Amino acid sequence: MELIARGRTADVYALGDDRVLRRYRQDGPTHQEVRLMTHLSAQGYPVPRVHDVTDTDLVLQRLHGPTMLEALRRRPWRTTAYGRLLGELHDTLHAVTAPDWLPRRFAGESDHRVLHLDLHPANVILTDRGPSVIDWCNAAAGDPAADVAQTLVLVGSSDVSGFAARLRRRALLRAFQRECRTDPASRTAEVVTARLADPNVTATEAARLRALLPADP
Repeated sequence: MELIARGRTADVYALGDDRVLRRYRQDGPTHQEVRLMTHLSAQGYPVPRVHDVTDTDLVLQRLHGPTMLEALRRRPWRTTAYGRLLGELHDTLHAVTAPDWLPRRFAGESDHRVLHLDLHPANVILTDRGPSVIDWCNAAAGDPAADVAQTLVLVGSSDVSGFAARLRRRALLRAFQRECRTDPASRTAEVVTARLADPNVTATEAARLRALLPADP
């Protein structure tokens, strides 16, 4: 099998032209992912079609096209348009009521919306038929403000080559926030604190994260 992508917890292999295998290195939340993606697809949200599932493997529709991150590198003049699209994908997702079985995170008593919690440009594939959102292993039910804050924090702090240009990063986030209807302010400090606890965060990323925390009064 041809390895076509490698993440922190899973690898992705090509299975011909129309399918991919996403294989976790240890047991992953595969059955929950399938159940959620089926739920989202029924609501009209753009996700890959699922073909098969085991405790470690997902066989998914192979999507042809660049990720939004790759497109940002190739077409930096479209940064604002991609930021708006990212905001639209958040708003459309947060209109979906979370099923009762989805674990809750960043939630109050009345927060029952589907959260991706990793919805950044590397997890959006731009196909000829439109964007599709991948990698649902962190999804939860909760407050949309936390999902928007998570994207702002990840894009604003990540040491990734597609975001290396400071002006490009800022332009993307400005367009994202203008398009998105949810204000992330109430959850930003909580999301930053959770991100700082991740042992995979680099020293450069940690410094950027601390800069996002509100100043002490």
